[in-house]
Amino acid sequence: MAATTWAPPALPARSAAAPKRRRWSLGTPFSYMTAFVVMGITLVPILYVVISGFRTSAQINTAPVAWPHPWVFTNYTSVLKSSAFWHYVGNSLFVALTATALTVATGSLAAFALARYSFKGREALFAVFMVGLLFPAGVASLPLYLWLKNLGLLENLMGVALPEAAFSLPYTIFILRPFLRAVPGELEDAAVVDGASRLRFFRSILVPLSRPALTTVAILSFITSWNAYLLPLLVLSNPIHYTLPLGTASFQTTYSQDTAAILAFAALSMVPALAFFVLAERRIVGSLTGALRG
Repeated sequence: MAATTWAPPALPARSAAAPKRRRWSLGTPFSYMTAFVVMGITLVPILYVVISGFRTSAQINTAPVAWPHPWVFTNYTSVLKSSAFWHYVGNSLFVALTATALTVATGSLAAFALARYSFKGREALFAVFMVGLLFPAGVASLPLYLWLKNLGLLENLMGVALPEAAFSLPYTIFILRPFLRAVPGELEDAAVVDGASRLRFFRSILVPLSRPALTTVAILSFITSWNAYLLPLLVLSNPIHYTLPLGTASFQTTYSQDTAAILAFAALSMVPALAFFVLAERRIVGSLTGALRG
């Protein structure tokens, strides 16, 4: 009888489809914790303003942080019935829409030239626009005021819309240029062969292909112009011309004792900008990612 050698039993082969164990990383809970902290810092003040608007000033003075009991809706209804509030909204809407239209029109043309034309000093000119990202509007307050005064644009909503469009040009060109450069040159060659001018190529081909980026810069310009406070304060002194941020500050000064009404006014003034940002968040992030890759 032949001797047999003992061998350990063969282990079953791991299935290729078997799930791999997820490795635990210290960075994951830290990232979630950081996100929750940032979210709390951002949302808690907004929620406090909104909820406190449903209370009375006496309740806020007695207990600054408390749940409304009972809920008071008169603060919001009185603001919504106020003609001054809607007048401020109309002024802000005019400034924001005008600045947005000017930003998209001039910024897209400038980005087109910097992306599709080759000329001496092109990169230096682009760098000049990018340097504009580093300087806030407050740095140019005095020369801007004198310039608007000489042009007769003080106490004029166009005196707010034009500088707002100018200050929006740097990030508009920064976002649009990579999108316009990414369009293959063969499309432009084919358009030229078909008899299209460069402006026709820009209008009929580049603009439709860059619509996500154009939408993004339009939304950013609208929100920036809507929330602007320093520039309208510099240009406008007559309450009839006030934009919504100036109107909110004026309302706070006039009704300084009515804290609940001030909070309700401030909460309603935040709604348009927040709504625009929430609805367009993914489009903004996607276009900024494309700009950085470009």
